[in-house]
Amino acid sequence: MSSAPAPANPRSRVITASLVGTTIEFYDFYVYATAAVLVFPTLFFPSTNDTASLLSSFAVFGAAMVARPIGAVVFGHFGDKFGRKATLVASLLTMGIATFVIGLLPTFQQISWVAPLLLLVLRLAQGFALGGEWSGAALVATENAPKGKRAWYGSFPQLGAPLGFIIANGIFLAINFALPHPEDPALKSEAFLSWGWRVPFLFSAVMVIIGLWVRLRLVESDTFKKAEKTGAIRKLPLATVFRHHWKQLILGTFIMLATYVLFYLMTNFTLTYGTKAADVETASAAARAAAEATGKDFDPTAFAAQFYPGLGFGYTDFVLMQIIGVVFFGIFTLLSGPIADAIGRRKLLLWVTGLIVVFGLSFNLFLLPQADPKFTGALTQAFLVFGFMLMGTTFGPMGALLPELFPTNVRYSGSAIAYNVSSILGAAVAPFIAVALWAAVGGEPWLVGVYLSSMAVLTFVALIFTPETKDHDYEDDLGLAASAEL
Repeated sequence: MSSAPAPANPRSRVITASLVGTTIEFYDFYVYATAAVLVFPTLFFPSTNDTASLLSSFAVFGAAMVARPIGAVVFGHFGDKFGRKATLVASLLTMGIATFVIGLLPTFQQISWVAPLLLLVLRLAQGFALGGEWSGAALVATENAPKGKRAWYGSFPQLGAPLGFIIANGIFLAINFALPHPEDPALKSEAFLSWGWRVPFLFSAVMVIIGLWVRLRLVESDTFKKAEKTGAIRKLPLATVFRHHWKQLILGTFIMLATYVLFYLMTNFTLTYGTKAADVETASAAARAAAEATGKDFDPTAFAAQFYPGLGFGYTDFVLMQIIGVVFFGIFTLLSGPIADAIGRRKLLLWVTGLIVVFGLSFNLFLLPQADPKFTGALTQAFLVFGFMLMGTTFGPMGALLPELFPTNVRYSGSAIAYNVSSILGAAVAPFIAVALWAAVGGEPWLVGVYLSSMAVLTFVALIFTPETKDHDYEDDLGLAASAEL
């Protein structure tokens, strides 16, 4: 009696598994990013210098990016050797547990320096998990995609980024609103700083359970099964990648660079700049109140040396503006898939990267306080919408392009390493560099925009040297030729 054929993944299951998983992973990541701006500088990195506290918080945030390539190597190895499903489940569990435990951590005031140390360890675990998540989800989507629709299917794991952002910030917003400051609902209350910030971290456990239920129902793609049957699977996929596909690694890393820098400027830096007081008097009063709340002496000289003006929006107002922008991020992520399938990934990305260069040079046109606050609000909202539109259009095709640079037997390792090494060059340092450049010119954002444009130029050059991958045949490119040489 012949054995029954292996079950196939229904298209709805493929889309759901890739979308739900990355939504949860990015939700966990953004919960930390939001807390890194709102509460961690005060609770884990207290200092008489607000900028130093913020930079310390950003440094731990960026440390996770260093762990991401390690996760890419580890999860990529097992994903290319044993299959995509198990690694996707493992990455989701790792991220979920680390995020949940952050919600239980004692603060600096309770256990001194041990608190930021534990936060760093858990942040590294988050980065390690995300290092394996994205590529696995992108491969599940693209290796199960119908012919001619790989970029369309590959845009669904990318959609997890805007959805995760909206859910994470929406929960923070709801909690902050439910626990208002007695003098101003837009300010963070004592209850929010005491326990309210923990709720989004603890809530991740519910989302992880849902994600696991979906992913455990997946089966391996026909492409990976064919690679197994033909003997293309290698003992050390990493060695094959570096020996035979190092050019693709370099190109893929720089292709992602502008995307990373743009995203973290649009989320972390704009939240910091947008919610910082626009005049010295208001900021001084806020700093004095914060000093009194923590039992410290307010030093006007130290404050003047480290203060740089922002746009002066309340936290609630600015996050709502960001969420409106992120809606456009999601819409343009989905729109980019069919466009990339029609005209090619390279052509679309060359155009949008050129627009990112121009956008970076326009920061001072949008992000300076105006005489009329209504104009400041309108210009800032337009800035966020334009920036997130560009973000969606550049991020969407990456779900197809990076995997298409590599053959099946090293596709997980290759795409994961390129994607996550780029996170060090872009996301890990972007918030830190942005704050430093912002301070270097006395609080104006134009130099931050020049930084973005410079990174986009590097991406543009990488795209020029990258061939079009639209017609890359997964079934024929299993990696047998390179495997035979090892």
